[in-house]
Amino acid sequence: MDDLLDTIGKTLVPVHREGWRFIAMALGAALVSFWLLPDFIGWLFVVLAAWVAYFFRDPKRTTPLREGLVIAPADGVVSSVRIAPPPRELALGSEEERVCVSIFMNVFDVHVNRAPVDGRITTIAYIPGKFINAELDKASEHNERQAFSIEMNDKRMIGVVQIAGLVARRIVRFVQEGDEVKAGQRIGLIRFGSRVDVWLPPGVQATALVGQRAVAGETIIADMKCELPPPKARRD
Repeated sequence: MDDLLDTIGKTLVPVHREGWRFIAMALGAALVSFWLLPDFIGWLFVVLAAWVAYFFRDPKRTTPLREGLVIAPADGVVSSVRIAPPPRELALGSEEERVCVSIFMNVFDVHVNRAPVDGRITTIAYIPGKFINAELDKASEHNERQAFSIEMNDKRMIGVVQIAGLVARRIVRFVQEGDEVKAGQRIGLIRFGSRVDVWLPPGVQATALVGQRAVAGETIIADMKCELPPPKARRD
């Protein structure tokens, strides 16, 4: 019995508090449906409640700790690694071109976002906009988004932008301007499919590869202490 309970405990993943009211709404609709409507409709709402719990899951993560590491802020696939000027809302102090790593989250990925580095949040900017496919480059300019600027101990700046997608309709943040954050700390959440961009300091190369799957709070996407060229990849 103890082994069974231990297995269940390891299998079940905590649900973030942002999801509880949606689960309650789905279960409430299920109860009403079982009472007033055919049973199969009630079971549909039970399945919906289970899916919402799955979407809002918030697993524990093991974050690598070393000065210079930049950790993935989101679960998902690295959809692009490009060089471009950062968006003005980040207020990074320079419009010099820098590397941007984009991570696309589909509806089955964990949607809790985490800080990529230790530092202080100097700017938070919310920009209303459209809800086009978050995988497209133009989404970073046209979609609803929320931008964070983080100043590290060495005074260099990193930008993190949460971008809403086709289905996402709400970006939630858990931090305020002036807050000190640690790498891997939860900073926000985007509901139902979206993208997160990370703007590295000028001159810093990404170690993340397009097509690679990233795990928020665990995957290293850049190493500011490494002077080696960006890695190449082979897809099998």
